[in-house]
Amino acid sequence: MRLGLAFASALIAFPAAAHDSSAPLGGQEPLEHTHIADEIWDLLLPEAEASADISVQGNTRRIRANGYPIKSPGRFPNRNNPHAISKKNYSLKVPLNPRRTNRATSAQGSVFGIAINGVVMDPGTAEFWQNDRRSGWNYEALGGACKLGLDKYNAHVQPDGTYHYHGIPTGVVASSGGRSVPAMIGYAADGFPVYGQYGYSDPAGKSSMKKLKSSYRIKSGTRPDGPGGSYNGKFTQDWAFVSGAGDLDQCNGRFAVTPEYPDGTYHYILTDTFPFIPRCWMGQPDASFTRLKGRGQRRGDVEMEQVSPTIDFATMKDNSEAAGHLIQVQGGQPPRVRPGGPPPQRGQRGQRGPRQGGGGQGRRAPCSGS
Repeated sequence: MRLGLAFASALIAFPAAAHDSSAPLGGQEPLEHTHIADEIWDLLLPEAEASADISVQGNTRRIRANGYPIKSPGRFPNRNNPHAISKKNYSLKVPLNPRRTNRATSAQGSVFGIAINGVVMDPGTAEFWQNDRRSGWNYEALGGACKLGLDKYNAHVQPDGTYHYHGIPTGVVASSGGRSVPAMIGYAADGFPVYGQYGYSDPAGKSSMKKLKSSYRIKSGTRPDGPGGSYNGKFTQDWAFVSGAGDLDQCNGRFAVTPEYPDGTYHYILTDTFPFIPRCWMGQPDASFTRLKGRGQRRGDVEMEQVSPTIDFATMKDNSEAAGHLIQVQGGQPPRVRPGGPPPQRGQRGQRGPRQGGGGQGRRAPCSGS
């Protein structure tokens, strides 16, 4: 019966029944342009049964969710992502009044934050050049070299069934939307809010809107090892932070006024260029987030002199001026490059292959090219 209704809807061009049960955020534009095929697919799917609750308890913001989006996700499993979505039981917390620390903390290998619909933001991948983690060359999900089965919301599924975002969650706010006022998307693990890519041109007060730009740039020259060839953005290590090159700091954040914070707040921005979703925090991430993966930092090609993590993924191997500046602004020491590949990972010897699916030793690799 439902199948017949779906095709009837297609023939007479009626819009599909809406599954979205939440009102849009202030300043949110239409979520995305729909196609009749997408509307038919939505009709064939069961209700999303999404569940997300954000509450305040004392000095803590509590986030409980099942990790399923409000809007019906893409088809999973699919050709490039063999995993089915499974509901989670997230019980997360962040400080109600987060504080900035004196240095950035790397979020590589960790869940960065969670959207207001209860879906986590996890920008990093486990895909490496020639499926070799020891190579130190980590493919970018949105770098153009990988077929990871992302849906139209920039999300896909991990082997454990976790549905997660690798870029701007277009199901929450359109990638080109939120232009009238800054649109809040969710919270980072350190408690600071996360916004879309448009913000006030004058961070001190309500003003005209502008598209905020990341300060990361593709390195010049050629890669010294691994895949070789010119830096082109396909690998995380192709990028470096250049202070002042854009509107945002190394964690893709800034201090500015927003509708929810009229006196101003530090907040993160999701951009349509690298890093897409930030790769570091300016505050202290709560353990409820870092425990989601049960492991700490695992990616990068440089060993740092100090224990506190820095943004190793953006550090150039030739210790160029941009690389030195990146470390200095974090209060760190110049990096010590380990020749012949990345430092060994504690407790991870012999572990290779992607976490997202489609690759691994003895399997078809989802990423190719340099």
